[in-house]
Amino acid sequence: MMSQQPRAVCGLELWQWRNQAIETAIAHDILPLEVDWLLQEIAGLDRLALRLESFKTSTPIKMQLSLDELEQLWQRRLHDRLPVQYIAGVTPWRFFKIAVSNAVLIPRPETECLIDLAVVAAKNSPIEGLEQGHWADLGTGSGAIALGLADVLTNTTIHAVDLSPEALAVAQTNAKNLGFAERIKFYQGSWWEPLKSLKCQFSGMVSNPPYIPTSTVLTLQPEVVNHEPHLALDGGVDGLDYIRHLIDISPHYLRPGGVWLIEMMAGQADTVRELLQNHGSYENIQIHADLAGIERFALACKKMIV
Repeated sequence: MMSQQPRAVCGLELWQWRNQAIETAIAHDILPLEVDWLLQEIAGLDRLALRLESFKTSTPIKMQLSLDELEQLWQRRLHDRLPVQYIAGVTPWRFFKIAVSNAVLIPRPETECLIDLAVVAAKNSPIEGLEQGHWADLGTGSGAIALGLADVLTNTTIHAVDLSPEALAVAQTNAKNLGFAERIKFYQGSWWEPLKSLKCQFSGMVSNPPYIPTSTVLTLQPEVVNHEPHLALDGGVDGLDYIRHLIDISPHYLRPGGVWLIEMMAGQADTVRELLQNHGSYENIQIHADLAGIERFALACKKMIV
């Protein structure tokens, strides 16, 4: 969304814009904090300057958008419900600032838990070497999970797969910007398919697959329905099409004891647990809640002898 050339804006003009934007945010039931977060990203203002309004008397402030461009995008936030992260072109996630576009889902804070669960599973496993070797991030989107895994599992190679070339371009940009380009390999394709040459070699697999039932997708918030890619949301009639696929196929790619870890929707935990149990290839099946107490993650290990 943002221009490449910095634009100079008078501090007083930006102060006036901020006040008006906060008023319109409140009128449209949008958190006023979004205005200040946006100004931190595009104008480089810090929280204290915004709180004290000291930027009002500043010499011209360099922004990545002109004030007119900013206003046009803010109007889209108000009336088209364009997510503020797409306006800024970035979002915070774990310890990173991740580039995003409408080709990828905006990484959610709850998804950060996948990284912590993966590390604990690898460290606590009776199988040696799971903190090394090959790990997969299937349906990588912005690359958030791959980046998180590369950051904490420092002796691994992360293989990140996505069906969308546009999403992969965003993920590759993030890996390069954050210094992980050599640790993460990217593949365009469907789930495990591009990784056939590495069957039975993966220490772990992490995925945040599409899991929203088709009939539910259009009832989501307009920010999601109108702007985020439906390819990354729609999980079929009951939302479990891709999770079933990952349960069925992953044993061919994981080493014995390898970690299988996914995010899912509230209300799907019992079915996913049953699918894992009935498959016969998994053990140590666990369901974990997110910070809100919602059963959000399923973890299992490939059986030593299948």
